[in-house]
Amino acid sequence: MAALQIPSDIAFTKEVKAIQARKGSRDGYAQMEEKGGWSVDIDDQLASFIAEQRSVFLATVSSDGAPYIQHRGGPPGFLKVLDARTLGFADFKGNRQFITQGNLVENNKAHLFLIDYVHRRRVKIWGRARIIEDDPELIERLMPENYKARPEQALLFDVDAWDVNCPQHIPQRFEAEDVERALAARDARIAALEAELASLRQPPPTEG
Repeated sequence: MAALQIPSDIAFTKEVKAIQARKGSRDGYAQMEEKGGWSVDIDDQLASFIAEQRSVFLATVSSDGAPYIQHRGGPPGFLKVLDARTLGFADFKGNRQFITQGNLVENNKAHLFLIDYVHRRRVKIWGRARIIEDDPELIERLMPENYKARPEQALLFDVDAWDVNCPQHIPQRFEAEDVERALAARDARIAALEAELASLRQPPPTEG
């Protein structure tokens, strides 16, 4: 693969650009490329978005080109911003197939896909990932506080480029705990109003 000239070249290969030209979108993306292409550093807006996420999809590929997508989840903030170009998370014990880890031994290129169904936003992040097995301090640093899971190792992700997709066709969905919290607040408000109404309906005390 030729050296990247701008960050978006990580996805916009010459084959991709040829298809964009044939289907009429190349001029628009060329204008974006003139401004430097996609972002590289993790800015405050992306960091805030990452801190809200409860899940992420991690894509890797074997040396033979077989793709694999794995889901990773946890409480908000389980995926941590370590610096302007590095993300990380504690890798919990699971089914122990180790497909992702094996792929990264062969090919460290990886991709993170984050989607926020509530606000209908999605972010794509290209980079390189590595598994850290023998650093208990790092694993403890990445482990979400008071989260009931057993960390086995850590995954660090070096960001090469990232892009924000439009919200088109993203279904709006809500987390169960957010819905429960909203319903509890509604029920409490209804109870308070009913109590207030009942007190207003009480006849005034009679004078003796």
